[in-house]
Amino acid sequence: MAWSDVSSVIIRIGELLTQEATSLWGVEEQVDRLQKELKWMQSFLIDADARRGESETVRLWVAEIRDVAYDAEDVIETFALKIGSKKKGGFPNVVRRSACILKEGRMLHKTRSKIEKIITRITNLTRQLQTYGIKELRGGEESCSSYERRELRRSYPHIIEDNVVGMDDEIQKLVSVLVDEESHRRVVSICGMGGLGKTTLAKKVYHHSQIRGHFNQLAWVYVSQQCQRRNVWEGILSSFKIMAEEDRKRRDEELAEKLFNFFKDKKCLVVLDDIWSIQAWDKIKPAFPMRETSSKILLTSRNKEVASHADRRSYLHVLECLNEENSWELFQKITFHDRGSTENKVDAKMEELGKGMVRHCAGLPLAIIVLGGVLATKNSLNEWQTVSDNVKSYLKRGKGQGQGIEDVLELSYDDLPPYLRSCFLYLSHFPEDYEISAERLIQLWVAEGIVSLNQNEGNRRKNAEDVAEYYLIELAERYMIQVGKRDALLKIKTCRMHDLMRDLCLSKAKEENFVYIIDHSSGNQLDDDFSSSTIRGVRRVAAHVFPQVQCIKSPHLRSYLFLFDVLRDHTKALTNPKIKNILEHLEEGCNLVSVIFMLWLQYMLWRSWTYVFNDFKFLRVLYFEGIIDYAGFNLPYDIGNLIHLRFLCLSGLTFYTSELPESLGSLRCLQTLDLRVYSRDLNGNMGPIHVPNVIWRMKQLRHLYLPWECDSKTKLKLCTLRNLLTLVNFDTRNCYVGDLRNMMNLRDLQTAGPFHIEDFEDLGENPPILGNNNILRTLTIRSCQRTDPRQLTHLLSCCANIYELNLTVKIGKLPEYYHFSSNIAYIYLRRCKLEEDPMPTLEKLPNLRILKLESNAFTGKKMVCSTECFTKLDSLSLVGLFYLEEWKVDEGAMPILRYLEIDHCSELKMLPDGLRFITTLWELKIEWMPKAFKDKLAEGGEDFCKVQLIPSIEFQYCE
Repeated sequence: MAWSDVSSVIIRIGELLTQEATSLWGVEEQVDRLQKELKWMQSFLIDADARRGESETVRLWVAEIRDVAYDAEDVIETFALKIGSKKKGGFPNVVRRSACILKEGRMLHKTRSKIEKIITRITNLTRQLQTYGIKELRGGEESCSSYERRELRRSYPHIIEDNVVGMDDEIQKLVSVLVDEESHRRVVSICGMGGLGKTTLAKKVYHHSQIRGHFNQLAWVYVSQQCQRRNVWEGILSSFKIMAEEDRKRRDEELAEKLFNFFKDKKCLVVLDDIWSIQAWDKIKPAFPMRETSSKILLTSRNKEVASHADRRSYLHVLECLNEENSWELFQKITFHDRGSTENKVDAKMEELGKGMVRHCAGLPLAIIVLGGVLATKNSLNEWQTVSDNVKSYLKRGKGQGQGIEDVLELSYDDLPPYLRSCFLYLSHFPEDYEISAERLIQLWVAEGIVSLNQNEGNRRKNAEDVAEYYLIELAERYMIQVGKRDALLKIKTCRMHDLMRDLCLSKAKEENFVYIIDHSSGNQLDDDFSSSTIRGVRRVAAHVFPQVQCIKSPHLRSYLFLFDVLRDHTKALTNPKIKNILEHLEEGCNLVSVIFMLWLQYMLWRSWTYVFNDFKFLRVLYFEGIIDYAGFNLPYDIGNLIHLRFLCLSGLTFYTSELPESLGSLRCLQTLDLRVYSRDLNGNMGPIHVPNVIWRMKQLRHLYLPWECDSKTKLKLCTLRNLLTLVNFDTRNCYVGDLRNMMNLRDLQTAGPFHIEDFEDLGENPPILGNNNILRTLTIRSCQRTDPRQLTHLLSCCANIYELNLTVKIGKLPEYYHFSSNIAYIYLRRCKLEEDPMPTLEKLPNLRILKLESNAFTGKKMVCSTECFTKLDSLSLVGLFYLEEWKVDEGAMPILRYLEIDHCSELKMLPDGLRFITTLWELKIEWMPKAFKDKLAEGGEDFCKVQLIPSIEFQYCE
């Protein structure tokens, strides 16, 4: 794991040595020597990392090496940033210049001294490693490019996500119990030890066509070990689409009552995945009626007692381990998925070894899947023999099945190449069952230096984000993570971890002192006397509850992540009974108490901000996620002290002033800046934000998220941001359109407000807005005002490479099809108010896979899909087309369509006849349509022949 940390520091030091804009004058010789010492140290790390399990001493040495590398980076970068900024700023007079020379001299002496001490530490550590028998491995760096070599053989991996073997009978039995209306069973339970596939089985049942056709409403929520009942209830209400904004302000009892009544009156199925205890069920059960309802609950748990406690008449399905035949089938499915026929591609000896290893997994699906993920990366018999030997040695330590699966998971971790270990450990930051954004994760990896562009020879022609994406794919291939959502090109959008894999991740992260987690179990919440336990000697902190930041005494902290799911109010994280009493007074409308409480809260927040900005000056990452209504009166000016920041996300924070500080301009190292904050006056009214014109100074920016709405006085120069990959909420009223021409690496552009090109009429031939060599992949236009369709056409004509287009803007008419990129795979149109049928234009796009028309995207009465059109369309959604009366689909249209959604199209009389010719249609979802429309599709109805072959038909709110 330390290998990648040292590697990233070596690369960073090399960049500082070669950068013209940043000066290392006076310490170049020492820095160059330090870089050489680190490279020498790195040559021992592959062997040391591999042997850290043999001795506690070696493990401690490896951890110290990581700390030495971080200290080296801190010292050198601090010097470079301070000296560089002074040289750029100049000096106004001789007296001040003389004073600065003296100050620089002291800084120079101090920095040289620190570097010499670090070099001495490295020398001593290297000597200790050699004494212990750690070998120098010059091939370490080459071994870390194995993935890139493999990447040449396949452009994108096929990750097997349907890992169901031998469950057909179990699925059918569970479905039949759930749809049995004569049965008094309201709870159906799937129980078994971790790794048996409870969630996988529940998902197959949840998506079964009979289930979709039987229940009016379906919801899936993860309960997890830290059961938060309000999160569970809000998740169900959101899935049922009955979660209103005012519900967030209701008391728990009122929320439970709303869900109880809905659950009782409708025919619903709720899956409660991963309930750990009887106590967890007792927390959430007030929202579920157990009598006089057609609704049912499907729960998964490791604890059989939960099932009988939830409902004594419940149906309990105890999941068993796979037999030998099914175990081998699952293993083959994972391991040989890209090798064609196993008879032709797999050596007989490899098959023998494979069957032996599978037997050691004792029928546990997760163990088999993870083992298969390890072996899928091995191509030679010698590699398989090595893994087989390791499996035997690991599983010898196992004491029963539970221990066995832990050993297989540990084997999968130890098999990770060095460049992937830090990537995997970084996942420990995120809460249990958390759906992790791949885009965010990649940005964090890059900002932390865990992934960098020149980490090895194979990456020289890619940017760091591309390399990070490949690493994410390899973790998925190895089944270290589970893939969630995918984009139009089937790239990973979200991922999560199995709880047993997360347990391993947390264990290894703790062992490596990689991150400190503040959660409900760590006892670091605010209490009566605000005396939380002190946290020292950590480089990374992730807070899953609102913490008292003053308890963190780590001046060299590198990252601080606040990962609240949804925190509408700081007070929800406070357990102090005195504060609860204050809240009761607030609800009763006690103005004096309200004022006192707000002043106290603002003071506490000001203290927290000040502490972070002044005591954590080496921060690389500061990340907020969630909605925090009271983030303070303003963002303090002291934020400019964090000159090392690479990643700053303030998304969701609300301030009482509408201006951000100019000191943001001091954050010259920023790679990701997320300013999607809110302003709110004392009356609770939301307003725009003023952003000072300082972002142009951040020349290393790669991802920029501007506020949802900027103040009218905001005018930003962005022409210097040549490395920008993502630009969100670009508003032509607050930015210059011409600056887009300099962003030659821009991949994702999202505009806010009317897109307006200044002097468009006078531009003659209208030069390209994005430059001639743009590589834009995603374009989003969002505005409440009408956009000139000619300017939109011009913009689309400049986007030759986009594969995703989102338009939420009134345009009246679509541009001609030849203005669209032929690569487009995804189109989302909303509130476009198209007067002409858009299908004749859209059907000519050869690679379109997903099409969504929503909220008056089209205001005409008739829509036609002609023969042999939409040849690659996989998914079609028609939502909120309130004027559509007739939809015609010719035979041969949409030949591979699999998913169709019709929602809120109240004037549509019937489904088109042409649907019966689409044999691939797998799922039809009808929602908020007239009852007459639904009745036509029922058996015996006039439209039943059009849908009778569709396996899954779901009706919601059609009564």
